[in-house]
Amino acid sequence: MHTPLIMVSPTGARRGKEDHPSLPITTLEITETAASCHRAGADALHLHVRDNTGAHSLDAGRYRETLAELARAVPEMRIQITTEAFGTYTVAEQLACVDEVAPEWVSISVREMARDSALAPRVYATAADIGAEVQHILYDAEDVALLRRWQAEGIVQADQTSCLFVLGHYSSGLISSPADLGKFLALFPERPEWMLCAFGPQEHACLTYAAAHGGNIRVGFENSLVDASGTPHHDNAASVATLLQGLHRQAA
Repeated sequence: MHTPLIMVSPTGARRGKEDHPSLPITTLEITETAASCHRAGADALHLHVRDNTGAHSLDAGRYRETLAELARAVPEMRIQITTEAFGTYTVAEQLACVDEVAPEWVSISVREMARDSALAPRVYATAADIGAEVQHILYDAEDVALLRRWQAEGIVQADQTSCLFVLGHYSSGLISSPADLGKFLALFPERPEWMLCAFGPQEHACLTYAAAHGGNIRVGFENSLVDASGTPHHDNAASVATLLQGLHRQAA
């Protein structure tokens, strides 16, 4: 039986306290959330940081400060930083973030890199030079086609194969379904290392389905605040714990 790596994404770039009072914003809140999610069963954390106004940030200093606190509080957890542009940051600024933070693990959206095809190779090369593992964020078949082309052309490094498949988005009323995973798996018959995240109340159903098909999984308030009935999770750790219960029932 496949045992998935469980990553928690507790913050994201878009949501705030008005969406859920337990959504972590500050370094202290993120660190405390990481510790509680680790106790609940999460192996890794997908890290977003915010500026003094609470807005999404790629500030290298904030990243380094938060990474240092996480290393102190939860040394067993793997930490992945985001380079999400959020409609604000350029590819040049995303490149500077990777270079200045020098993380061990980084998520990069191919569609965001395509905004500056001249700089895209430098982003992937910089990650390789600093030894950062890259996880490609893929939303649809067009993203997959772009990734495959860049791999063939050497823009993406040969060992940069790990992918995050994204089901859904922030649009209201959207309901991701476990069946949606099939469109991604059909495009990757070679099965690279992959992970799934899913928006909406069917988040956990999608994730348990992915685990049953050999994938790793990402859960948390970036993607869904509620359970299958629409009831809000108490906090990120509660969502992780509920997901683990579902995985255990599936394995029984």
